[in-house]
Amino acid sequence: MSQELIDLNPDLKKLKEEGYAVEVRDAFLLIHEIPYVNSKCQIKYGILVSDLTSIAGDKTVGPIGQHVAHFIGEHPCNSDGSLITGIQNVSKNITLTNEITINHSFSNKPLSGYKDYYEKMVTYITIISSQAKAIDNSVSEKPLTVINFDDKESVFNYLDTNSGKAKINVISSKLEGQKVAIIGLGGTGSYVLDMIAKTPVLEIHLFDGDIFLQHNAFRSPGAPSIEKLYEIFKKTDYFHQVYSKMRKNILSHNYYLTPSNISELSEMDFVFICIDKGDIKKLIVEHLIEKNITFIDVGMGVLKVDDFLIGHLRVTTCTANKRGHIKDRISFSEKGADNDYSTNIQIAELNALNAAFAVIKWKKLFNFYQDLSKEFNTTYSINDGILINEDNIT
Repeated sequence: MSQELIDLNPDLKKLKEEGYAVEVRDAFLLIHEIPYVNSKCQIKYGILVSDLTSIAGDKTVGPIGQHVAHFIGEHPCNSDGSLITGIQNVSKNITLTNEITINHSFSNKPLSGYKDYYEKMVTYITIISSQAKAIDNSVSEKPLTVINFDDKESVFNYLDTNSGKAKINVISSKLEGQKVAIIGLGGTGSYVLDMIAKTPVLEIHLFDGDIFLQHNAFRSPGAPSIEKLYEIFKKTDYFHQVYSKMRKNILSHNYYLTPSNISELSEMDFVFICIDKGDIKKLIVEHLIEKNITFIDVGMGVLKVDDFLIGHLRVTTCTANKRGHIKDRISFSEKGADNDYSTNIQIAELNALNAAFAVIKWKKLFNFYQDLSKEFNTTYSINDGILINEDNIT
């Protein structure tokens, strides 16, 4: 993906063609072998780094949003050994990704901003390398070096520049490698998918035997056309088609789980249960507990009272070390998960909120978010806005 982006993006391709040692790694642009002067008036070589947050597909949308650049090496100096104060910003070791740690950040912003990444990088390179050339005019910032890419396979079809922009690549990497299953692609399950699809988990397995019908469109992410509804998709096949545009390894299992195929969950690292059928939910929960697979079960109960809707949302977590609370939190009745109501009212924002609570808890379990309370059951009451966290590990 990185080499392809360099060849397709006009800015990056121009840098490469002019002889700069260009690399794209983990959604950051790196220009290697930049000559600079250190405080001892010695000529050294460093790496200039920029985010790529103004990339859309393979094109740059200018003026680019971030004018700050980063540097790996000592702080560049003038030919007399004094710091180049015109670009001086922050000198601090910051880990951007597991493979990129910068030592300094520079700030040099033109009034109109930089129109593209070529202009940005060449501006900084010229400022830095000119002082090395003042000592030895034979040095060059264009080594004509071809970078040997160790371009690891990404689960995404394009760069995750959002993590790069927020500088949370290292934190996001904690979620890598997981095989995650989502059981039930109704309102809540489809929003769980929407959020999980934007993380670097290895595989996402979708289980549901239902057809994606018109009412599903009103409580799921996105906006399918009437023509798409005419095609009559199974839910898992529909969402596979939608989210495979963004990432790889979404696997559609367009059937219900039963005693004969429940073993398909045995290879999962994590499971989201988003169904309200009590008999099959009981089978799933018992199997996951037997296999020591961590899971989250969601529930929603909404009732029409007079001219209002009231009710609650629930998120219950079970791990190998915390499962005794399950019998008091998850209902296996056929009326629906922890639902005392006979109706099945679902509203998009409630589905999305229930899914968000579940995904936030999942990320807490893998140290993406800090978890101080370590709650294993959360309920949200709609009409009074009360959020209760229970079954905490102290």
